[in-house]
Amino acid sequence: MQLLQDRIRKDGKIKEGNVLKVDSFLNHQMDIRLLEQMGEEFKRRFADVQVDKILTIEASGIGIACIAARYFDVPVVFAKKSMSINLDYNNYETKIQSFTHKKIYNVIVSKKFLTAEDHVLIIDDFLANGCALMGLLDLAKEAGATV
Repeated sequence: MQLLQDRIRKDGKIKEGNVLKVDSFLNHQMDIRLLEQMGEEFKRRFADVQVDKILTIEASGIGIACIAARYFDVPVVFAKKSMSINLDYNNYETKIQSFTHKKIYNVIVSKKFLTAEDHVLIIDDFLANGCALMGLLDLAKEAGATV
């Protein structure tokens, strides 16, 4: 998407270690108009694919996933990085190493929100080393969902 490439060139910052920082428009402060155009582009690119749910991981992926979900008219399911008291214990789990936080998370998705009948589109805000993507693929595979 040319619009995103142009925005990265304009406002993206390269940090030590060749890390691209996009926090001014994508994942700390979000440019909603840009995210809307990205959501529309996701819908155009996946127009011929059945999508029942969008799957992402907390926290930065939720914004773009929610905007994209509006164009698909589907819910967003996000993998949680920690267990809380309001979750049940019937979950899919996998481990993901966070590039930005330099730690390993045991991420979970409730089995009631990801099933073998689901056709999921995985959307996240950024790809650093692919660990989050691979973890989300593991969760979808464990559920029997189609990616």
